[in-house]
Amino acid sequence: MWEWCRERPEPLIRPTAERCFRCRRDVGDPTDPRAYSYLLGLYLGDGHLVVTARVPVLRISCGNAWPGLIGACDLAMRAVLATKVQRVRQQGCVSVQSYGKHWPCLLPQHGPGMKHDRPIRLAEWQRTIVGAHPGDFLRGLFHSDGCRVANRVRVRGREYVYPRYMFVNESADIMGLCRWALDLLGVAWRMNRRNCLSVARREAVVTLDRHVGPKC
Repeated sequence: MWEWCRERPEPLIRPTAERCFRCRRDVGDPTDPRAYSYLLGLYLGDGHLVVTARVPVLRISCGNAWPGLIGACDLAMRAVLATKVQRVRQQGCVSVQSYGKHWPCLLPQHGPGMKHDRPIRLAEWQRTIVGAHPGDFLRGLFHSDGCRVANRVRVRGREYVYPRYMFVNESADIMGLCRWALDLLGVAWRMNRRNCLSVARREAVVTLDRHVGPKC
């Protein structure tokens, strides 16, 4: 079973103001930088931060078919900032959400409209964190807007099956961040379409299996 599916102990919960490393000048990094990188990837894929409410709320949509993903998202929110996490069941998915006034501090990519209709840039402090933990960031991206599939090809009458990873996103900026993180790990990729990236070389798939793995 993949590491991200394993049961983990409940993180130590502190008041959110004390855990917001962007507001505490004496804290230079998130409490759990790997969890932050993973949560950032999930947010850029299937997340939405509502800042118009009285208290901002971070929502990430997770498919009903992936209970391990739902649990991993819940744990990441708690490890990064949340004191409470709700799971709201909707048709075909579960919205994992957390209210907290400091979420906008940690996810400055929020804004009106769809992500592919506005620029998505990482702040320098985010690039430093992701640069140190690109595998966790990719795990979030692929667990939200990607998949690991069995590709079937027929050559001279014989059928061959091999695994590959696919990542689909309409935002050119988010696609660029995915390519950047893959390059940091030395993972070969290619663009099938403007909005679709594929990782199919054997050694590249093996590397992503170590860092990402299939959803569960």
